[in-house]
Amino acid sequence: MVATVPGSEVITSILNMISQSLQIPVVIFLVIFAVFAVLTLGGLVSEYTSRKKIPIDSLEKIIYSISNAGSAEELKNLIKNAKIYESQKVVLIKVLRSKSLTKESRQTLARKLIEFEENKLGKKIERTDIVTKIGPTLGLMGTLIPMGPGLAALGAGDVNTLANAIIVAFDTTVVGIGSGAVAYFVSKIRRRWYEEYLSDLDSLTDALLDKLNQGEI
Repeated sequence: MVATVPGSEVITSILNMISQSLQIPVVIFLVIFAVFAVLTLGGLVSEYTSRKKIPIDSLEKIIYSISNAGSAEELKNLIKNAKIYESQKVVLIKVLRSKSLTKESRQTLARKLIEFEENKLGKKIERTDIVTKIGPTLGLMGTLIPMGPGLAALGAGDVNTLANAIIVAFDTTVVGIGSGAVAYFVSKIRRRWYEEYLSDLDSLTDALLDKLNQGEI
């Protein structure tokens, strides 16, 4: 005979109530994640079509041109006509405008501008990283939650309830894993793109700072 701990029925009932109450929120979040994954994948395609791949030779020419520039106006025109991202041009122009500041102030401003760009891009990756980790977890929750009542129904001979529970379990698993996989793919691609973007921006900013620190402009 199995001994029953006093109050265990109440605790079990509370746990079951909490578990079953989470089913609808889990399903809602999975639907949101699925829509987000589709939109994010479309955004990645759109970002790819507008992406500028800056060859190392072009980057080298820009750095040499910055080093050989003879005036601030020449530097400004060079930056505006460079085949780089507009956001990179904005940062470089702001650094160029800081030529009246001290060397330390210029470097501080440049560092903060680059950090701002890094944080802005990091937030985009952060969203897909969240879906990558939480999507499969919600899929697992969506699998386990309906299986309890389903197995209980099987014990009572209600096969239809068990079948419906299994359908919900499989659907939530597929949606959760699928959303996480798409989000992981998008994060992986974007992280590589953004690292290249920030590396190029860092190189151009350093070249511009070196030119300004020479005091020839």
